[in-house]
Amino acid sequence: MGNDGLFWFSIFTPNGTLIKSLLLAFIFSYLIEFSQLYQADWINQIRASTLGGLVLGYGFLIQDLVSYAIGILIGFCLDYHLYY
Repeated sequence: MGNDGLFWFSIFTPNGTLIKSLLLAFIFSYLIEFSQLYQADWINQIRASTLGGLVLGYGFLIQDLVSYAIGILIGFCLDYHLYY
């Protein structure tokens, strides 16, 4: 999700603050990543589909959390400097 998350939360909450979008993007992307630790059959069947795999991912990686944080912060900085 990365900085895309910041973009989508900004789009869906146009009256919200940039900080609110930042926090929502962090929470959403980290919840998705931590959900990959849950490996029940029903959710693995969803992950087996193309869309489910793209949205939910396949395996938990600490590197993904770092990548999300970097992407979200880059998006935040760009948004802040371009529009504020």
